[in-house]
Amino acid sequence: MSKYWIGAVGAKHAAFGMNRGFCAFSHGQEKAVSRLSPGDRFTYYSPREGYREGDVVQAFVALGTVLEGVPFEVDFNGSPGWVRPARTDIFARVPVRPLLESLGFVSNPTHWGMAFRRSLFEISAPDFALIDAAFANSGASDG
Repeated sequence: MSKYWIGAVGAKHAAFGMNRGFCAFSHGQEKAVSRLSPGDRFTYYSPREGYREGDVVQAFVALGTVLEGVPFEVDFNGSPGWVRPARTDIFARVPVRPLLESLGFVSNPTHWGMAFRRSLFEISAPDFALIDAAFANSGASDG
C-alpha cells in the first residue's frame, strides 16, 4: 500500500533532483530516502528558493512517485547525498496558504509553519489528494 509524504526543501533543490530522475530528503540522508518505497507518492514544499536563502516561495513545487530501485549516493555539487529513483508527475507552484484550513496535519493554521519544520513527514491519503487536486486546479502540466 502506497504512503504519502511531504519533503521540505528549497525550490531549486527540488528541481535539481526531479530533473535528474531522483528524490532526496533531509539534506541527502540515507535514512530519510530509505523510509520511502516504490509506488509511494510525495510532494515537495518549498519555503524559499534555496536552503535558508533566496526569495520566499511558500508553495508546493512538485509531485512525484518513487520508482523501483534502491537508494544510491550522488554528488550534490560537491556534497554527497542519498537519493531514490523517482518520476516527476507535476512541476508547478501551488501556494500553501489557501490549503491550510483543510490540511489535517496542520493543527493550528495561525502557526502553520510549524507543521513544515520536519524535513520529511508522512501525511494522510486525503491530505495528499487535496494537494494533488490543488496542482490539477492550478493548470499545471505533467512533468
